[in-house]
Amino acid sequence: MGLLDKFFGRQKKEETIMTTEKMNIGIILGSTRQGRVSPQVGEWVKGIADKRENVNYEIVDIADFELPFLGTTDGSEPGIAAWNEKLASLDGFVFIVQEYNHSITGALKNALDFAREAWNNKAAGIVSYGSTGGARAAEHLRGICGELKIADVRTHPTLSLFTDFENGTEFKPQALHLDNINAMLDEVEAWSGALKTLR
Repeated sequence: MGLLDKFFGRQKKEETIMTTEKMNIGIILGSTRQGRVSPQVGEWVKGIADKRENVNYEIVDIADFELPFLGTTDGSEPGIAAWNEKLASLDGFVFIVQEYNHSITGALKNALDFAREAWNNKAAGIVSYGSTGGARAAEHLRGICGELKIADVRTHPTLSLFTDFENGTEFKPQALHLDNINAMLDEVEAWSGALKTLR
């Protein structure tokens, strides 16, 4: 076997490993307040995503990392390093976003700001909720994603506090959202796989 044959044989083997290795996508809960409903929405998305065979999905709860407000400490809290390590281990994201005063929560913005390279060259989908489906918060998040080199996909499921939640606390999604969730996940998986070649 010649040198070129060996090279191309090894390259083909590496490509095969890369395509068969499962990607890891984090479903990031964007709220930390008492009485939040984001865990219900996140588990619903994960239940749909887990039916897919080629990607690992996991819930990533910002509250678990106990991040301080950026710039108020010396940055030595263990949660900061753990947060960056978790993000670095993921190939893509699905943000569960709630609208607060026409924007994302302070907790999500703080968590976004606590990392840089760990976000770069990865894809993300957005599932938002609020009185107008959380659309305004999602648009703000898209601007932040661009700065962090996160490629946000177009399909965007929006959930209404009036029709997808009972009494504003119990999540009861309409069946019509299922197609949008699956379309969004298709895009996140495709883009995450493509962007993996840049990292």
